[in-house]
Amino acid sequence: MTTTEISPSAPPDGTTTERVKGGGNLGRYILVRLLLIIPTVFILVTMVFILMRLIGDPITASLGGRLSPDQLEERKEAAGYNRPIWVQYVEYIGQVFTGNFGTTISDNRPVSEVLLTYGGATAELVFYSLIVAFVVGIPLGLLAAYLRDRWQDASLRVFAILCYATPVFFSGLLLKLVFSVWLGWLPVSGRASTRTELDLLLLDNPTGIYLIDAFRTGDMDNVWDVLAHAVLPAIALGLLTAGVFLRLVRTNVIGTLGREYIDSARSRGVGELRLVRKHAYKPALIPIITVIGLQIALLLGGAVLTETTFEWKGLGFILVEYLSSRDFVAVQGIVALLAVIVAVSNFIVDIIAALIDPRVRY
Repeated sequence: MTTTEISPSAPPDGTTTERVKGGGNLGRYILVRLLLIIPTVFILVTMVFILMRLIGDPITASLGGRLSPDQLEERKEAAGYNRPIWVQYVEYIGQVFTGNFGTTISDNRPVSEVLLTYGGATAELVFYSLIVAFVVGIPLGLLAAYLRDRWQDASLRVFAILCYATPVFFSGLLLKLVFSVWLGWLPVSGRASTRTELDLLLLDNPTGIYLIDAFRTGDMDNVWDVLAHAVLPAIALGLLTAGVFLRLVRTNVIGTLGREYIDSARSRGVGELRLVRKHAYKPALIPIITVIGLQIALLLGGAVLTETTFEWKGLGFILVEYLSSRDFVAVQGIVALLAVIVAVSNFIVDIIAALIDPRVRY
């Protein structure tokens, strides 16, 4: 059994001196978290399969009314949807764990090809949105903690609630109205202008992430064009998470400011602003790191509305199109992939948190 010894006296910067005996704690923690991904993904994929099958077989759902009963039966026979449901389930699970998500019904494309084609756009949007969330949420959270119980603090808390409670499609439409229609500063929709997209198509082996591909063209006009198209979608989606970060930072910084070592530093004449910036800031970041995985799930959910609002052709955009055509094979594959992304993201965040704060390890 391993033991942990923590120094009774904390240094003035708020960190603790911790010595872990026995070794191997981090390795065991990583192994356990890694093994937990398997049942998590298994349960999520199973739930997606059951929910999709409750609607009926995908062939009838997508093509019913457009094909004759004989043609429908022929298509179901070819796709294997007339077999017992447990046989279909076992086959589907085996395919998912080998990266095969089936073939779409509406356009007869491998679902894995759809995921590769549109996945880069969604990853790019989520990355931009996280940057907005960090840039807006963390500094404003520190400011709210510094100005706690004043009118500025109350205003920032209201701002955080509005960020989280405002529907993404509404904030997106409002941003488009102000910055695109009224002011004409930024593009209305899309990931890039037609000229830039043509330049990107000429690249060998494009990554699907426009910013990287724009740098590969060697033309900075393409880079600025891609960034200009990303500003409004990133703000609309990033503010959703910025509100969460703002309140978390504020709450944890205020809690840290009430500790004994902070009182000791305050009694020595250390200013309140310095206490916030130098002593209470780092401990307040730990909760932010631990919730990033959950926020990625929130961002992926919000990406569906954001991509639709801004015609940002990512997984959310194409998911809505497949839902409209009732192509539940494609929907099932996209949702399963998003579930895997969330599980892996939480694993990575847990490891980062364990590296920063050894107390979270098993």
